[in-house]
Amino acid sequence: MFNKNIKLVLATAIMAYAIYQITETYVGNGIMLIILALVFIFLYFKNEMILLAFLKLRKQDFPGTDRLLNKIKNPKSALTKKQQGYYNFLKGIMVSQTNMNDAEKYFKTAISFGLSMDHDLAMAKLNLAGIAFTKRRKLEAQKLLQEAQKLDKRDMLSEQIKMMKQQMKKASIPNQHYGGQHRGGKRR
Repeated sequence: MFNKNIKLVLATAIMAYAIYQITETYVGNGIMLIILALVFIFLYFKNEMILLAFLKLRKQDFPGTDRLLNKIKNPKSALTKKQQGYYNFLKGIMVSQTNMNDAEKYFKTAISFGLSMDHDLAMAKLNLAGIAFTKRRKLEAQKLLQEAQKLDKRDMLSEQIKMMKQQMKKASIPNQHYGGQHRGGKRR
């Protein structure tokens, strides 16, 4: 994995050499070098480790996903702002199984960096709502759940949102205490 700036330098150098090849009538070489430069430009905007981590996550390979994310040693220098958002989003998903406090930090960081797709942002807010609900911060959880529902325009998370609302309703129902008489027949 290259630093994001090295990718741009390589793309620029390859593109310059491609133009030189085309001017020297080696058009085939020039076209292939332009394609190679475009690959480096693509990898500047879409980090290869994050792409591979999403593929591993799709296959439910959590250890493999975590291993790929751990290969990114310094996210601030290796990733663009949006990529840092997705890095933290994926880290939050990985950590949410074991440590709610760390997962909350990762999801909040991911939201602050920004996520490109609305359903990813909705997923991060839904996870934050679940964490806030388990920490007994009901108002914050309701607010995050409403935001997630607004962002979920394609209804990809409608079932999860519905389940979360039902769990919140169950938790808000007060325990029923019967005001009837005690065994002795008299109320004390």
